[in-house]
Amino acid sequence: MSLAALFSGMALANAGLGAVHGFAAPISGMFSAPHGAVCAALLPHVMEVNLAALRQRAPGSETLRRYYVIARLLTGRDEAGEEEAAAWVSDLCVALEIPSLRAYGITEADVSALCEKAAVASSMKANPIPLTPGELKEILDRALK
Repeated sequence: MSLAALFSGMALANAGLGAVHGFAAPISGMFSAPHGAVCAALLPHVMEVNLAALRQRAPGSETLRRYYVIARLLTGRDEAGEEEAAAWVSDLCVALEIPSLRAYGITEADVSALCEKAAVASSMKANPIPLTPGELKEILDRALK
């Protein structure tokens, strides 16, 4: 576990964080919610919204190619599309019984404040594409279901 923690820390330090951690910080500050579980609950939704935003506003992005590589690695299928990476992560969250954000007392009434705080979080700077306020809201709406 120590080696895994070291490697994950090194990966995050070199790659940057992004929207998952951009949300996780204010959520952890406002609610009694385990950081790892919050990150897991957010990850597939952040992946889906990032993919849609990249396709719409940056279709030539290197990140789209990376999603394709991730999908191939996760599914073991050479023909896997980018969206299958997010689907695989979503299925894993279901299999691991990762609760929605609602399990920590977060409701629709909290979405606006969380989006405002996440939008200015330093972690957001490393997200593959700047997300609009509507996209941020969409992530939380999905993670509350």
